[in-house]
Amino acid sequence: MNQKPKTPWHLWAIGIVSLIWNAGGASDYLQVQLEVQSYLQQGAEMTGTSVEEIIAYNDAMPFWVNISWPFGVWGAIAGSLLLLLRSRFAGHAFVISLIGLAFTSIYTISNPMPMGEGGPDLETVKTFQTVFSAAIWIVTLLLIYYANRMTKAGVLR
Repeated sequence: MNQKPKTPWHLWAIGIVSLIWNAGGASDYLQVQLEVQSYLQQGAEMTGTSVEEIIAYNDAMPFWVNISWPFGVWGAIAGSLLLLLRSRFAGHAFVISLIGLAFTSIYTISNPMPMGEGGPDLETVKTFQTVFSAAIWIVTLLLIYYANRMTKAGVLR
């Protein structure tokens, strides 16, 4: 008799929390792509730049970044949904997300968004951006690890 493993409670918790976390990235991506003025204004105030400078920065991104960024964002959303659906492909989606994240990170590290002279404490903003980027990497790697563990345990099929 071949019994399927019961879905552990932590799969639901991690799946839901990861979906909410990754929805933040999807929201950021969509608002930047749609040039939502109120959202871009918040970024401008935080970095001491203008909305026009942020739009120009995003418009200047090369083709490969415009491909990798959505792979990172939508791969993460897909991974979270597939985790909740108990699909063994959740890990694959998170790996696609990691690849997108890697290419996007290469670009943003080598071509950082311009920071203005005035406004908030720019060192604090830079520190926050670095810590938040590290958190994205850590969460993505942990989700890959978790999805692989759940696949090996037979929970994801």
